[in-house]
Amino acid sequence: MSPGEDESNRAGDVAVVKGQTQTEPQGPGKGFPWAIFWIALAVRLVALTMGHYYRIAPYEDHFAFGWEMGRIARSLAMGQGYANPFDHFSGPTAWVTPLYPLILAADFRLFGVYTALSAWVILAFDSLLNALMVRTTWEIASRCFGRKVAAWSEWIWALYPAAMQFAVKWVWEITLTAFLFQWILVLALRMRNVGGAPCEAENAASTRRWAVFGLLWGLIALSSASIAIFLPFCGVWILKGAGSLRRQAPRVVLGAVLCVGCLVPWLVRNALVFHRFIPMRTNFGAEFSMGNNPYLEGSVIGSPVAMAHEEALLDEMGEVQYSKMRGREAMERIRRDPGTFVALTVRRFYYFWADVPHAAIRGKEWTEYARGLNFQFASFVGVLGMILALRRRVPGAVLFAMAFAVIPFVYYFVFVQARFRHPLEPLITILGVYLFQSAEKSWRVRGFGGRVLSPQRTQSGQSSNG
Repeated sequence: MSPGEDESNRAGDVAVVKGQTQTEPQGPGKGFPWAIFWIALAVRLVALTMGHYYRIAPYEDHFAFGWEMGRIARSLAMGQGYANPFDHFSGPTAWVTPLYPLILAADFRLFGVYTALSAWVILAFDSLLNALMVRTTWEIASRCFGRKVAAWSEWIWALYPAAMQFAVKWVWEITLTAFLFQWILVLALRMRNVGGAPCEAENAASTRRWAVFGLLWGLIALSSASIAIFLPFCGVWILKGAGSLRRQAPRVVLGAVLCVGCLVPWLVRNALVFHRFIPMRTNFGAEFSMGNNPYLEGSVIGSPVAMAHEEALLDEMGEVQYSKMRGREAMERIRRDPGTFVALTVRRFYYFWADVPHAAIRGKEWTEYARGLNFQFASFVGVLGMILALRRRVPGAVLFAMAFAVIPFVYYFVFVQARFRHPLEPLITILGVYLFQSAEKSWRVRGFGGRVLSPQRTQSGQSSNG
């Protein structure tokens, strides 16, 4: 399929009326089949309920119910403030960013702390967000690759078990962050008028859209600060195609003010509580040290302070000083043995795209093998689809390539878990579908010997054979 075919597919659907081909343009943001969303939501809620994922094991006083975020939510629900991220009373914290713990605290207040009902409600909330990503997946694909790719992509996201696993099983910010990030990508494409009508280009990057852009990035930073590294790249990409910089400057300032405005309450609270400026959270040094422990080989499961002596040390020093101390220790290890750090970084790069190894459960080795193979296959076809889109200069491909390059960057140097790839997985789905759709259309017009036949010659050959 040529770039020209890509453009024609994005322009609209084609209808044949009385032997004549007519183009019926439809806006890429219009015509979404909402029935697929309802199917996706129903599938997730059935999986959540029938799989009993809301029955979270009560070991270690329900720590698996949200881990540190669950502990903080419990503290908030009990009127103890934003505090106590571990198994004991440790006082005020900034160990994790506040958006998801606040949502979980509201759930606890309404439906009980660590109850099966509150677990079902928060996982149903995550399932709703995950199902709504069918809508963003459809629009991203429709704007960049056409409606056929969009249709396949939305159905895969709606029904594929791996797409919904974090929503129905994990009480954490994974789904919320991915949901917000998908809307950032949709908004960026709208502001560049990718797939839109030419008459809409002048006002595509409107004041309202810049305001929403700033608010969404503020919420993302409060959900998962690591993703915010992509903000300047996304903003520059929008500005490059948004027309006059002088005209856009006040709108950009408005978006920046709203983004910072979302963060100010959190930053001020941390400054008042800890008597120092804390950018977003305090745990980087502790996680950096844990991830660069050579005995863990770049793979981490659990908390940096899971051991009792680590909790005691944190209590004695305070989480800010504890995290700084662990960060200094990690840097000293790296200075003494830079080769191990390089090896761990390469290993983490591999883990991010090829799956973090898990301890095999006896009798389920083949299940683990199949899960890993599925993870690797998705990364492989997603990256190949991205390369193909870049070669064909598909609008939006550069934005997607930057996301693939920038979002994992911090994780390569700290530690990696499979959930870190989740914000990119709708893009991986779309790009994988695009790869196979392109291969199908390429093979359809190829003759023997790899020679590409023109449509005219194909038709004449069919006529003569008939």
